Amino acid sequence: MNIFIKNKKFVYLGIFGIAMGALEAIVVVYLRELYYPKGFNFPLTLISLKFLFIEWIREVSTILMLIMIGVISGRNFREKFSYFLFTFAIWDIFYYVWLKILLNWPSSLFTWDILFLIPVPWIGPVLSPIICSLTMILISMTIINLEENKYKVKIKLYELILVFSGAFIILYTFIYDYSKIIFNEILKFGLKNLINNIEFWNKISQFIPTKFNWLFFIIGEIIILINFIGFIKRIKR
Repeated sequence: MNIFIKNKKFVYLGIFGIAMGALEAIVVVYLRELYYPKGFNFPLTLISLKFLFIEWIREVSTILMLIMIGVISGRNFREKFSYFLFTFAIWDIFYYVWLKILLNWPSSLFTWDILFLIPVPWIGPVLSPIICSLTMILISMTIINLEENKYKVKIKLYELILVFSGAFIILYTFIYDYSKIIFNEILKFGLKNLINNIEFWNKISQFIPTKFNWLFFIIGEIIILINFIGFIKRIKR
């Protein structure tokens, strides 16, 4: 909390993230009114390829905005990336806070949600991205604190490999279900025939997630956190 008070950038970026979370939530309110007037739930209502492309543009634009905020805020790559992580995390957490305020959704932290659409739908219980966001806040604020206390912060290659390995395992838990459907259909019908295949779209539209791979998710988190603790100890030595 002390670093949050001392470093006014965290305050400003926090406000930005909260406001951006509200904007994102309001867009989703409109989308759900159009596609889920009786309330959002699985199976998914399919949208046209045109609107899917528009959604991809919106998602890429959102990430670019958050990256640019980090670039503007930091003095070096580590700071820029840390501020990006912090703002992303605040945005993501308050996106759900605003949805709860505006729609009284989700009903619980274990409610399933669509997290992202590129390159395939990412899905998981609401609690999973919130855990990721809290981890990002911890990492970003710690790195900035080390920088401001004049520690020589250098990330070694093996530490990067471990972090990305943990992140990849977490990503796997999000994209596994729809990736499996798409991969199986490609094997069956071929990539060229996939888009126009009615059976493929029926499977996509009828899929209802029932089980999240919490084991892999926790393993990914543990790899990241243990590596991060080792990183802090090394820097402080």
